[in-house]
Amino acid sequence: MKKTASAAFAGLVFATQIAPLHALAADNPASMKPDEVERFCANIADAARDRRYALQAMELKKLRGEVDERIAALEQKRADYEGWLQRRNVFLAQAEAGIVEIYASMRPDAAAERLAEVRVELAAAILMKLEPRTAGIILNEMNSKSAATLTTIIASAARPEDPT
Repeated sequence: MKKTASAAFAGLVFATQIAPLHALAADNPASMKPDEVERFCANIADAARDRRYALQAMELKKLRGEVDERIAALEQKRADYEGWLQRRNVFLAQAEAGIVEIYASMRPDAAAERLAEVRVELAAAILMKLEPRTAGIILNEMNSKSAATLTTIIASAARPEDPT
């Protein structure tokens, strides 16, 4: 009798464990009514749409950051160019016509000696405003290092594009 009671008890436990599994089989989608499917889809549609909007908003925020970085880099480049242009214009304005005429009327060896004593920027500006032939003769009278320095400055200033 002991064996039968324990077998009956085991059968009862087995039956109670199987019953919920059988009830789950009834929840299979094929057995659901179309009305229930529509309700389910309607319930998750708002959440899916909200998630999609959130993902799009995150992507837009990331893209906005990248665009802002590019704009900042362009603004920096523009400021650098404007600074370079302003320095170039100031440089060219240093050599006024009166000083240029004085150096143009001097002997080339004397002009070369005097230009070697002034700031290189001023000397280069004066040479740029002289006639090319006169400037060449004066540069020829200078020592090669000074002439090379002045030529480099003149070539950089004469270049219309941004030196960076």
